[in-house]
Amino acid sequence: MCSATNDAVRAAPGYPGLERIEARFVGNAYARHRHDTYALGVTLRGVQSFWYRGEVRASLPGQVIILHPDEIHDGGAGTEQGLTYRMLYLDPALVQAGLQNAGLPFVAEPVVDDVALRSALLEAFGDMDEMLEPLVADQVVTELTEGLSRRADAPPKRASLLDLVALARVAELLNHAGLQPIRSDELEAVSGLDRFTLARQFRARFGTSPHRYLTMRRVTQGRRLLAAGQSIANVAAETGFADQSHFHRHFLKAFGMTPGRWQRLVASR
Repeated sequence: MCSATNDAVRAAPGYPGLERIEARFVGNAYARHRHDTYALGVTLRGVQSFWYRGEVRASLPGQVIILHPDEIHDGGAGTEQGLTYRMLYLDPALVQAGLQNAGLPFVAEPVVDDVALRSALLEAFGDMDEMLEPLVADQVVTELTEGLSRRADAPPKRASLLDLVALARVAELLNHAGLQPIRSDELEAVSGLDRFTLARQFRARFGTSPHRYLTMRRVTQGRRLLAAGQSIANVAAETGFADQSHFHRHFLKAFGMTPGRWQRLVASR
């Protein structure tokens, strides 16, 4: 039988718009949280139990998990034998690009038996120690996008009314904000859109608000620095948070565990 000391997270080298992890847990792994990407996973061993959209769900080995951006969920092992799974976090903008800028497909059923989706995910996880080759990444995104569209409750709506150029400028600013605070009037100036139109269009394009998008960029960078062995206090300062406590709160909301636990799990693999 597994024990809590066997808990570990293994993060693969990053690729633009794609993050990959392999994790093993006993018991509850994540508190309720949400992130601004699609979360697509395959359960390898054990039962994965999680709360999502008002219900407790379960995924068995070989089944695919599909979580929509900004949907609150938790997760953990459903039995005493523990859990091993792999999860890919997919940027919604890549999905829209793959669908020629249609709206984001929503899949209501979070656990599916889908051979094509499972094969695409396992292809993405082929070598967890190496960065994805660009052609492989393009293939994976195409197959995942097609799978999401195929399983969506309704065909994705066209997004022809979105100002994609303006939204790209906003995302570029947020991606490179560094430690600088960003105000709504700056985003209005960059985009040429009023803040309310921008908020609606940004969510349609990226699956979340500009503020949460910026926060996620910072906590995601913090997660990488923690994995590299930096102290939590230094990471908080380097990623633009007011202090360690501020970083702790946002990290927990984004990833469902504390920065300290994440660092220990990555170090223990």
